[in-house]
Amino acid sequence: MRTRTPARSKVSDALARDRLGVSGVMFFILAGIAPLTVTAGVVPTAYAVTGLTSVPAAFLVVAAVLGVFAVGYVAMARTIPNAGAFYAFISQGLAKPAGVGGALVAVVAYNLLQVGLYGMIGPSLASFASDNFHLNAPWEVWAFGAWAMVTILGLIRVDLSGRLLGVLSTIELLIIVAVTVRGLAHPASGGVNAAALSPTSLHLTGLGAVLAVAVLGFTGFEQAPVFSEEARDVKRTIPLATFVSLAVIAVVYAGASWALNVHYGNQVVTTAQGPGSTTMLFAMAPGVLASTGRVLFLTSLLAAALAFHNAVGRYMWALGRERVLPAVMGTTGPNGVPRAASGIQSLLGAVAITLTLALHWDPVNQLFFWGGTTGGVGILLLLATTSAAVVAYFARTANTETLWRRLIAPGVSTVLLVVMAGLCIDHYDVLLNVPPGSAATKILPGLFAAAAVIGVLWALVLKRIAPDAYAAIGLGSAAALARTPSSAAPPASATVPSEGTAR
Repeated sequence: MRTRTPARSKVSDALARDRLGVSGVMFFILAGIAPLTVTAGVVPTAYAVTGLTSVPAAFLVVAAVLGVFAVGYVAMARTIPNAGAFYAFISQGLAKPAGVGGALVAVVAYNLLQVGLYGMIGPSLASFASDNFHLNAPWEVWAFGAWAMVTILGLIRVDLSGRLLGVLSTIELLIIVAVTVRGLAHPASGGVNAAALSPTSLHLTGLGAVLAVAVLGFTGFEQAPVFSEEARDVKRTIPLATFVSLAVIAVVYAGASWALNVHYGNQVVTTAQGPGSTTMLFAMAPGVLASTGRVLFLTSLLAAALAFHNAVGRYMWALGRERVLPAVMGTTGPNGVPRAASGIQSLLGAVAITLTLALHWDPVNQLFFWGGTTGGVGILLLLATTSAAVVAYFARTANTETLWRRLIAPGVSTVLLVVMAGLCIDHYDVLLNVPPGSAATKILPGLFAAAAVIGVLWALVLKRIAPDAYAAIGLGSAAALARTPSSAAPPASATVPSEGTAR
C-alpha cells in the first residue's frame, strides 16, 4: 500500500510576512552597525592605527562608495526577495556553486561579528557593575548572561525585536549627536576647521589603512535584504531602509570623528594612541551626558548582538529551506521565527565564549577585535562579489531597471570594492594591530577562502547526488512552492520568485 507523503507545513517554508516596515528594517540595520560602539571605539582606533587626521573624510568617501553599491544591490532585492541576500544574488547572478560558496562566507562572517561581540560585552559589563554596584563577577558570567538574553529575544517575533532595537538605536543616535555638538562647541586652540571633512585631505600615504578601518564601521548596512521576506512592500521598504540608514550613519560617523578632530586639535592622534582612547568620545561631554553615553555603549553592544543574531538565523534558514544546509534549519516556529537556525547560532555563541576561556584568549582583543575585524572583511569581500553578480544578472535578464541601476552603478562599485577589499587584505596587520607577517594575518582571512572552496565543492556534490536541491539553489520561495506535494516539477522558466509569491 502506497503511503501518502504528508504536506509540509507552510510554517516551515516561510518567515512571518508583512511584519517590518521601513523603520523596523532600519532599526535592525542601525543596531547591527552599532553606531555608538563605532564612534566610541572604531573612530579613535582609526586615528591611532593610521596616525592620520583625515578620518572624517575617509568615512564620507566610504559612504559614497557604498551608496553607489546599494543602487544595484536594492535593485536585485526588489527582483529577488530572499532572506539569503548575498547567497541568492550571487547564485542567480554568477553561478549556483559561487552562490553556495558566498553563502558559507556570509555565515562565517556574520557569526564572527555576532560571537565576537560577547568578547566586549562581558568585560564592559563586568567593569560597569564593579565600578557602579560593587559586583565583582568575572567577565564570562556577564557574557553568558548577555548570551542568554540574546538567545531569548532571538526567539520572539521579529517586529517586537525591532521595536526594542528602535528605542535603543534612537537614544544612541541622540547621544552621539549631543556629544558631537558639545565637542564642536569646545574646539582646541585654532577654532573649528572643516579641512578634515574634505576628500582632498586624503593622501596616498596611509590611504589604504584609513579606508580599511573606515569601511569596517559600516558593516551591517547591507542587512536590509535579509529581512525582505518579512517586509511590507519590499519594493519600497528595502531601498528606503538601506539608503536612509546609510545616509544617517555617514553623517553621524563623519560628524563624530570631525568633532574629535576639532576638540583635541593637533593632539587627536596622540590621545587616540594613549590609554585614554576608549574614553575620548565621552570626555568631550563630561557629566550626565558622558555617564548616559557609557551606559548606552553597553546597550549598543547588546543591540548589535541581537541584530546580528537575527541576520545569521535568517541566512541559515534560507540555506536550510533550499537543502544546502540540513532541512531542519529551514523550519520556523509558530511565530514565524527561524527557531532551529536561531538555536544553532546561540550554540555557536556559547562555544565561542567557552573557547575563549579554555584557550586563555584576551576577550576584547582576540574575540571581539579580531573577530569583528575579520567578519567585516568577509562582508566587504561579499559586497564586491555581489556587485559583480548584479551586473551579470541584469545583463542577461529582461528587466525594467535603468542603465544606471543595472550596469553603471554596480560596475563602478565592483571596481571600487575590489580595490578596498585588496587594501584591507594588504593592511590586515594594521587592522589587527599585530606585527606584519603574523600568523593571524594569514589564518583569519584564510577562513573565507576555506569557506568559499567548501561551498563550491558542496554545491557540485549536490548537483550529482541531489539534483532537485541543486536546481533550487537561490530560488527562495519559488523553490519551497515547487516542493509541495500538490505542485508539479518547477517550470523551466521559474528562476526568480515573483513579488506575489514571496509575499
